[in-house]
Amino acid sequence: MSISILVVDDEPDLEILLVQKFRRKIRDGALRFHFARDGVEALTVLADHEDVDVVLSDINMPRMDGLSLLSKLRERGESLSTIIVSAYSDMANIRTAMNRGAYDFVTKPIDFPDLEATIAKTIQHVETMREVQRRQAAAEQARASLSRYFSPNLADRLASSADALELGGARRQVASLFTDLTGFTTLVEAIEPNVLGPLLNDYIVGMTDIVFSHEGTVAKIIGDALHVLFGAPTDQPDHARRAVACSLELDAFACSFREHWREKGIEIGHTRIGAHAGSAVVGNFGGGRFFDYSAYGDTINIAARLQAANKTLGSRVCVSGAIAAKAQDFCGRPVGELLLRGRSEPIRAFEPLNADKCASGETQAYLKAFEELEAGDYHAVASFAALVGRDPDDRLASFHLKRLLNGDTSAVITL
Repeated sequence: MSISILVVDDEPDLEILLVQKFRRKIRDGALRFHFARDGVEALTVLADHEDVDVVLSDINMPRMDGLSLLSKLRERGESLSTIIVSAYSDMANIRTAMNRGAYDFVTKPIDFPDLEATIAKTIQHVETMREVQRRQAAAEQARASLSRYFSPNLADRLASSADALELGGARRQVASLFTDLTGFTTLVEAIEPNVLGPLLNDYIVGMTDIVFSHEGTVAKIIGDALHVLFGAPTDQPDHARRAVACSLELDAFACSFREHWREKGIEIGHTRIGAHAGSAVVGNFGGGRFFDYSAYGDTINIAARLQAANKTLGSRVCVSGAIAAKAQDFCGRPVGELLLRGRSEPIRAFEPLNADKCASGETQAYLKAFEELEAGDYHAVASFAALVGRDPDDRLASFHLKRLLNGDTSAVITL
């Protein structure tokens, strides 16, 4: 590592002495010297040579003395390590110099072994500061990269740990959440690029901001679709609760976003959300060349299929019974026993609700109607018909009513 030293002194003999004393290190490229006769000339040299690391400066000089030079360097925010040269009896000025940011001092007449030791110590300080800056820059670069996937506080933690996201995967207990904006491909073909860009950007930013507020991890963004994880890369014992709360907030945002653009004359489809909790293999699978934080396993597949199931069910949010069982104070409407594609056993599914909706009379009436459906009670038809009559927009109630009218009286739903 090469160190560049600016010597500021109005004694011409000092230049000859320093070059002679350090000739070997100069020849080896370990040290490079620049020289100035006073503070004014020193500032010019510094402007022309941004690689200067250390300043060795006398105090008493014409035009601009060493103390004034220190003040100028501090005003300019220069992060240079400065060694002050002064008479031993001039301790007042030496103290002033140290207060103005000087790193060390040597006294006149110069004792060259002492000067050499002081320069060596200063160089070690410079190298230490360089390493600190390098690590800070690396951490900031890592944080900038990680912040695309992780919440800001989680990105900070991961950026400070070199092996936090090492290549390869580990099996973890997670909650997996998928979102999809219906009719997005049709929308792309129907509107101009200068409209689509801001629309999609605002949508993705709004959705990811919500994910990050719940400390979720954005594993993938494909077009309008998001894959979100809770419980990875760091443990979150309440990952199921976070997934449910996030789902509800994402749904509220998507509905508001849809209404906002409808007022501008652009129709956007509903956002469908599915979530499931269980075991998955999670990690960085970028092959050493790319950062690709992903998750694999049945848990991930089920979450994706629950998201797709909304299309058939008429719901916007559908979560598994596994999430409902793990999420503290979960409240929602049972959807049924879903027999998903590729599975031989059905899984219990729910439509999560916020506390106010959960306590409403309509929800209580739905729960009663669903109990009748599960029990094979013929009153279920009338109960669901009454729900649809009161709220024609209740598409989940409409879905069950149609099934019942078509003779399907089971709570098992094949998708």
